Amino acid sequence: MKVVYNGLKDFVDVTASPQEVASRLALSGTNIAGVEIGPHGPVIDAEVSSNRPDCLGHYGIAREVGAIYKLPLKHVSPKPAESAAKTSDAVKVEIQAPELCGRFTARVIRNVKIQPSPKWLKDRLEASGVASISNVVDISNYVMLELGHPLHTFDYDKVRDHKIVVRRAKQNEKMRTLDGMERQFDSNLCMISDGDGSRAIGIGGIMGGVETEISFSTKNVLIECAWFEPVAIRRAARFLKLHTEASTRFGRGADPEMAELASRRAAELILQLAGGELLSGVVDVYPGKRAPKKIRVTRAEILRVMGTDVPDKQIEASLSALGFAPVRIDQNRGAEGSLLAAWECTQPSWRAEVEREIDLIEEIARIYGLDKFPPRLPAARQGAARLPHYEAETRLRERLIGLGYREILTIPHVAEERDALFRPSGVSPARLSNPLSEEVNVLRATGIVTMAAALEWNLNHGQRNARLFEIGRHYRLNGSESAETRVLTIGATGEAREKGLYDAARDFSFADLKGDLDSIGELAGGFHWDDGGADWLHAARRSSVKLNSVISSEARNLSSLGVAGQLARRVAEKLKLRQDVFLAELELDPVYAAMRAAKEARRYEPLPRFPSVERDFSLLLADGTKFSDVTKTIQSLGIKEISAVEATDLFRGKNVPAGKYSLLVRVTFQSREATLTEAQIGDYSRKIISALEKHLGAQLRAS
Repeated sequence: MKVVYNGLKDFVDVTASPQEVASRLALSGTNIAGVEIGPHGPVIDAEVSSNRPDCLGHYGIAREVGAIYKLPLKHVSPKPAESAAKTSDAVKVEIQAPELCGRFTARVIRNVKIQPSPKWLKDRLEASGVASISNVVDISNYVMLELGHPLHTFDYDKVRDHKIVVRRAKQNEKMRTLDGMERQFDSNLCMISDGDGSRAIGIGGIMGGVETEISFSTKNVLIECAWFEPVAIRRAARFLKLHTEASTRFGRGADPEMAELASRRAAELILQLAGGELLSGVVDVYPGKRAPKKIRVTRAEILRVMGTDVPDKQIEASLSALGFAPVRIDQNRGAEGSLLAAWECTQPSWRAEVEREIDLIEEIARIYGLDKFPPRLPAARQGAARLPHYEAETRLRERLIGLGYREILTIPHVAEERDALFRPSGVSPARLSNPLSEEVNVLRATGIVTMAAALEWNLNHGQRNARLFEIGRHYRLNGSESAETRVLTIGATGEAREKGLYDAARDFSFADLKGDLDSIGELAGGFHWDDGGADWLHAARRSSVKLNSVISSEARNLSSLGVAGQLARRVAEKLKLRQDVFLAELELDPVYAAMRAAKEARRYEPLPRFPSVERDFSLLLADGTKFSDVTKTIQSLGIKEISAVEATDLFRGKNVPAGKYSLLVRVTFQSREATLTEAQIGDYSRKIISALEKHLGAQLRAS
């Protein structure tokens, strides 16, 4: 909404600079994008929130300015001269769909002269970003920008039988709108028709039709100013993909009481700029009229919510300036600062969103100044308690950050075709009945879809190295029931190690991802890795992840925690990812249960008194041999002095036969009874080498 500073002065005598007015409006809750100084004076660019349709006109912004600066608002009361002939004899109005149109007013002006608008009107419209067309059409736009209520003008002589019928659209009905496009409608749309209602001449609250368009040959004008149901207008605009200044205002909830006033104001300006004869009275069909709502606000609640007091005069002045007409109703009326003070307010027609006491307190606070209230936490109504998984989640987050990952938070609304790339077979997506946009119409069935998008965004913005994690949820349908599952999603790409003084750069690999996940698994008693995984992963670099058997009964019944691996090339190409990407997703509830079980099973053991001894075994193994097989083979020997088995280096290339790879395995020996001798270590080593040769076909590499 572009607010012309000089236009504000038509309604309130503000002397502050445009920059100061913009600043004060911003502090009171109206978002201000900036102030422009153009050829027609200063223009304030206000980003009006969806719950404040009253601020989509200069009059509404002026009301805010008046409340802030304690200045009186100049009320609009047009009194155009009328002829003896009656409007009710010249036009008839019938509303057949009161659930779509709650009010419709009509006025008729005869013998107007359509011509270009005067310079002042052109300048005001241009400053507001609206193009000039002709005097009558420009006046309808000017009044909309001035009072915030849209209206439309018809060529009276082209309206059949001089009768307006407001009805639902007929299925597959068509009409050419003012933008020159032929549009097709369904029965949920509100149509303005004429005569017997068979011909549509406008889409209610959105745009008129070409059949009754104002032209330079028009002599008689019919002024329409109505009120349309907001939800119906929003649905219609979305269905037609047609968003106009009128649909913006009606879709947010225009003021129904403003319709007659805006019509009268337009008639006054048309008489001034186009001449003519205004028929007396107005045809006003108003089936949706509602009684004003009463709302009560008390000082006790203001103190409870805001933590400090606001003077009586300030409360009454702020609410009065905003149109709530406060009346003191407590028994201590007249007692300044009484803790029992209470006011009864009347909800103005332009503030339909103010329905409760807390809404009135917000109005008082923002006009009084939020900076005048001390910062404090609200009083708790019940004792605070940590979630059952708080400790486990904190440890998990600390471990991931320590491994070099950064936490992200993504929006779970995704495009269905993106979600389908990663969604497991047989899983039904959770579709949104009222999506924010057509492009994001389902909730993610897996956290991988948003993690892949985050990595894609980083790569497209020049960040080649990224390690990210998210603790969130995925959403699926089990029949008619929805299911939300806590998941950990991990994504990595780029270098695992940057080039250093002594080390060359090394790209992130599946082994790095597995190592990081095993580090997480240590918190939960360890992970078990199996072949296989999702089909969107690389066939040779993927795995399903399970918990080890020494876990709680809750987690033991789970077949798989999730999957991990490298993104398949065909999927990466669809996402236009030009480097290897590694992804993993684990269900968190079983992990948290295993972490609790591991913690409860932990027992104190004294540190060994005797030193440990390490021995490295450089092995040649056939491709396909897993480190887990090496570990199992060594542990099957039953040597109780073995305290740890680790893989410290893997090598393929020069001096390694084809079909084999070199693995450096470090075994740690330690006894709790005595210091191990060289003979004992040698005996254990021979047994390990013999077992590896026998069961895995391993060969000990010469140094």
